[in-house]
Amino acid sequence: MKLYTTIPTGLKPYFRTELSDYRKELSNGKLEKAWSHLERAHIIGQKFPFAHTLVHWKMLKFGIKIKSYKEVLGQIPRLMVGGVKSFVGKIPTGNPGGANVPPLQPFPIEKEIQEIFDKAGISY
Repeated sequence: MKLYTTIPTGLKPYFRTELSDYRKELSNGKLEKAWSHLERAHIIGQKFPFAHTLVHWKMLKFGIKIKSYKEVLGQIPRLMVGGVKSFVGKIPTGNPGGANVPPLQPFPIEKEIQEIFDKAGISY
């Protein structure tokens, strides 16, 4: 069994860009765009426990900010077990991470994100 730890160097810039874009859109009050960047960061980082946990933490804080009871309650279990599942390589590939989708359901990876994985040499 392969154990995953930190996000690889080839993915870090993409992950950081999504988080930076999230903060920018959030500060501009563009909540839908901000959320979209969090979802993309989740997909990019979900295979790696620290990145995965960080995104769920940000999703929880986002849920609190927008006063979404559903998002807050949905993020708590994801925050507790998401990183563990990443560590042992048991993640639902492509899942955007929000409480609006089942936590264990895989999703197709959009072309642009798949190209990021390909450039970084990451396979799913």
